[in-house]
Amino acid sequence: MDKNADRLTALEEGLAHLTRATDDLSEIVARQDLLIARLTRRLDLLLEAEAQRQADAGGTIPLADQRPPHY
Repeated sequence: MDKNADRLTALEEGLAHLTRATDDLSEIVARQDLLIARLTRRLDLLLEAEAQRQADAGGTIPLADQRPPHY
C-alpha cells in the first residue's frame, strides 16, 4: 500500500506542477494578447497618419492604398 501512496503523491505533485505551468502560460498569453492589440492600434494610427501625410503631399497614391510590388 505504501508503494501506491507514493505513486499517488507523485501523480498529485506532477498534476500540481502542470496546473501551475498552465496558469503561468495563460497569464503570459493574456498579456501578449493585450500587447498585440495595443501595438495593432498604434500601427493603424501610424498607417493612417502616413496616408494622410502622403495625401497632403499630393500627386501620389497613398502608400497604404498601393499594391505591393509582387502583385
